[in-house]
Amino acid sequence: MKQIDFYNVSFSGFWKNRQDINRLVTVTAVYDRFSETGRFEALKCRWKEGMPNKPHIFWDSDVAKWIESVAYILRNTPDEKLEAEADAAIDDYCANQWDDGYCNSYFTAVEPEMRFKVRDWHELYCAGHMAEAAVAYFEATGKDKLLKTIEKYMDYINLRFFVEDSAEFSTPGHEEIELALIKLYRCTGKEKYLDMCRRFIEARGTSEKDLKGKRDWVDNYYCQSDKPVRELGEAKGHSVRAMYLYCGMADLALETGDKSLYDACRTLFDSAVNRRMYVTGGIGSASHGEQFGNDYFLPNDTAYSETCASIALALFTRRMSLIEADSAYADAAERAIYNCCLAGVSLKGNSFFYVNPLEINISRFNSYKEYCNRNEHLLTQRAEVFDCSCCPPNLTRFIASIGDFLYSADDSTLYVHQYATSETEYNGIKITQDTRYPLHGDVRITVKGMKGRKIALRIPGWCSFASLDGSQVTDTVKGYVYRDVTGDEQVFDLYLEMKPRLVAANPLVDADCGRVCLCRGPLVYCAESALNGGVLLNTLSIKTPLEAGTEYDESIYGYKITAKCLEDEPFDPLYKDYDGTAKEREITFLPYYAFANNGESDMLVWFRR
Repeated sequence: MKQIDFYNVSFSGFWKNRQDINRLVTVTAVYDRFSETGRFEALKCRWKEGMPNKPHIFWDSDVAKWIESVAYILRNTPDEKLEAEADAAIDDYCANQWDDGYCNSYFTAVEPEMRFKVRDWHELYCAGHMAEAAVAYFEATGKDKLLKTIEKYMDYINLRFFVEDSAEFSTPGHEEIELALIKLYRCTGKEKYLDMCRRFIEARGTSEKDLKGKRDWVDNYYCQSDKPVRELGEAKGHSVRAMYLYCGMADLALETGDKSLYDACRTLFDSAVNRRMYVTGGIGSASHGEQFGNDYFLPNDTAYSETCASIALALFTRRMSLIEADSAYADAAERAIYNCCLAGVSLKGNSFFYVNPLEINISRFNSYKEYCNRNEHLLTQRAEVFDCSCCPPNLTRFIASIGDFLYSADDSTLYVHQYATSETEYNGIKITQDTRYPLHGDVRITVKGMKGRKIALRIPGWCSFASLDGSQVTDTVKGYVYRDVTGDEQVFDLYLEMKPRLVAANPLVDADCGRVCLCRGPLVYCAESALNGGVLLNTLSIKTPLEAGTEYDESIYGYKITAKCLEDEPFDPLYKDYDGTAKEREITFLPYYAFANNGESDMLVWFRR
């Protein structure tokens, strides 16, 4: 099955709005902050001891993701200023390539004697991100300077890791290069990159070298290296590293038809999504080391739920959809996209969350202030930049290429995985979606040039009633309804019932036991105290059965929901006999992606029922 790429898709409506903000505000905001903090200057490799803005081991990856974002924007919208800025960064990066092919600003300027000596120092991670940028920039502009530089660098990596075996580790501590090598292979057609990907993945969990040099929690469990990849069995360790590895595994399985590798990916998907994922599509619940917790360990106020991890989950599940048409994959991608991922950037597009909690209690937060001050990522308001600022450019490239998630196709069938107002042209086929999704569940899909083939429409897991062309859908296969296309132009009217509903967590999630969260369509909702007269959110219980109404709010490009709740009003003594009284109160909820855009406030997703 082939993905229909984002550059074939043009959006209107919800995603046009988000992409315009990304293009006009966010990508420039990231560039400005990266310029101020020295990330672009570092590419010149002129830093000396005593100078400000000492380069960091992962700065090349930050810049690479920004270049990749620019490439995706340029693919659909020419922008001379952005292109010139990207060209300048590429020139600086390429100008400092070593004669042997090595290319990394930190190790060139700061510690050249440490090349490929410390597994967790992100060299291969940075190389992978720069390779992704090189492919994207070449495909967008036709300029191959960065691509040629990266190809020479990959030849050197191949020499050190596979020909000589002279590096002091065998696989990257932070995965990323694996999926990037697949992109290089698809771009250039050179089998050696596919082979390098395979060798990195097959070596994982089997190398004695990788046991050396571990520090603190950065052990082989943390780096997904305690077992060979087919034996990992559970989503564990650092959540972003894990998901990037799973992306590479899924890519390799698709390219080679390796069923055992796909089966391993399916097992890991089940572990991550069915036992270790937040209702918002966030993963990595443990703040210590940005890791997965154990099954059902999903605390709310201390949730780490890194933006990059949710993006990586969506990227992994998108790849899984290309191997097998099972709506579980697109459902998980949709949950992550519309909730945790979008919450990572402000509505204005100029500030970011690294960590995405499901509860903010300002009083409790301040009680832990000493601890919180030691972790810049635990915030009640979004920041414009972080010392470790991987999430902002990850969001810019993700939003710019969101069209990748809509469709895939094989010789007989067009698969519609996600719904959005858009027009798409691909291999003589034209697809038009007329919808206000995710705000409404009416989707009109018009296809041209598909006579004699089939269309497969995903029925989301959240949808309790769906109809197609006026008839209730009852004949899904793994979450997709299949129909023949019998005309040169054909219209399909899909209706997905979208009304406010309450969702419960598995009772094994003790943080949410006896609680429910409010959802509508793919969107998870939350309440802010500031939006509700300063009410203490944990004094509220949602009335069941649910009594709720909706109201569109242009400022959040979505619907607010008002629901009837019961409030346990505070009283003077510390304790008193329980009398069962509670006050009825109407509470306003907003989409989770829209919280923390109007000043500091308590916030809550899971309410007592």
